[in-house]
Amino acid sequence: MPTPHSPPASIRRALRKLGADIHDARRRRKLPMAVVAERAFTSRSTLQRVEAGDTSVSIGIYASVLQALGLLDGLGQIADISHDSVGQALASAALPKHIHLKRGTGSSRDG
Repeated sequence: MPTPHSPPASIRRALRKLGADIHDARRRRKLPMAVVAERAFTSRSTLQRVEAGDTSVSIGIYASVLQALGLLDGLGQIADISHDSVGQALASAALPKHIHLKRGTGSSRDG
């Protein structure tokens, strides 16, 4: 049985911001909650939880709501390598300083 998860404050803040941004996007589009919930194949109460940044709502539901609002493309960019400066720096640091070619086996150096 899984243990209860209490995410750190930084995660709660990030999801609250995402929820608020989703709420604002819905309102800018002048879409009622019922319409967005239906398009996202979820309930109005779950959409309310998404807009509140509820940490217990699955990422799949967040993705469905983003798709219903035409914002799903942004989700695919979140962990994209082009935005991962730390990962790029670590990969660059792991590159070898010198490259040595392996000599072929069984070949003679005599002319």
